[in-house]
Amino acid sequence: MNQATLELDRPDTDTIDRVGFDIGWDHAHHGLVPPAELLHAGTPVCQGWMAGRAVFSRRAPGTTRTTRLWLQLRLQAWRRGIAFDGRQLTPSSLAQIHVASCPVLRMPLGGLAGDASAAVVERLDPRSGYAAGQVAVMSLLAAQAGDGVDALAAVRHARCAESAGRPVAGLDAAAWWRLAALRSFATPLAFHQAARLPLAALPPPRVQVINAVQRLQALVTLQFTAPGWSARARETAGLLPAHTLRHDFNLFVGSLVPRLLEAGPGAGGPRQALEDAWLHERVQRRWQHFALSLGETGVEALLERTGTPGAAAARTVQAASVREAEGHSPTPGGPCSWSAVPRHVLPTRAPRPAAAARLLR
Repeated sequence: MNQATLELDRPDTDTIDRVGFDIGWDHAHHGLVPPAELLHAGTPVCQGWMAGRAVFSRRAPGTTRTTRLWLQLRLQAWRRGIAFDGRQLTPSSLAQIHVASCPVLRMPLGGLAGDASAAVVERLDPRSGYAAGQVAVMSLLAAQAGDGVDALAAVRHARCAESAGRPVAGLDAAAWWRLAALRSFATPLAFHQAARLPLAALPPPRVQVINAVQRLQALVTLQFTAPGWSARARETAGLLPAHTLRHDFNLFVGSLVPRLLEAGPGAGGPRQALEDAWLHERVQRRWQHFALSLGETGVEALLERTGTPGAAAARTVQAASVREAEGHSPTPGGPCSWSAVPRHVLPTRAPRPAAAARLLR
């Protein structure tokens, strides 16, 4: 992204002033006081707060933790000149993305503001603004380590940590791979780049996965989070052409399942076992071979025929991830079922791009 694009994306002064006024107004609406340094008469936040007090002083509603967090995030974005979609990213949506442990460091979340384990809402793509489906909750420590680090930079840090055998910039290789996966969900990537990424972190609640091949990757992986995964895997394989893509898919399943069984009923449950399985070289290699053989057109066709194209597929992954987190099994014929996919829509063997073929040697 060049400097001109960055300047075009930056809100103008009038917009920032209006946003600041609205933030002050909403503080008054909810009976809260903005930070003291913004209560000077000339600041837009103070102007909005004073105007709001004149209207809401006697009938301010009770405030919740998520309402305070919503105002805090809006204020933080305004101060940094970052766009914030307040129409879709609401106190209610912030409540829905809550998780008990950090998806990067896997530490329990809690503690006071400023603690390493404090829960913070992080933009998954540091180049974009705050928007519904593109933010997740993680620990302050993980957010600080990944500050300004995009998906591809996180991949480089992960590989560097693997080569060095020690943490890089505060995170070990596994944590960097998990952060890279989270970042990639909100980052437009070339097909071969997205297909090569291990699913080291399953999509958190309400996160929208924008790359089609990763939506397929997440949907397939979520099949293994509940009993009955063997039948679901056979159902998926049965939809693929025999001796080609079906064989590739079965090899992928054969590399993933042993890792899942070896983990057993650990403290992290099947979710963490699957995330860890994706860091095995054999699992990554088998997935890349299958996904690149299926090709971009084949991935889109598969998602289309399951009734989950485009944004609908992203919502399906969100729903499946939420159901998995709540301990529900995938529903036959539902978001994680493949029974609606006619076999004829899938290619027998999609031509592999030269660059992608070299990556698999």
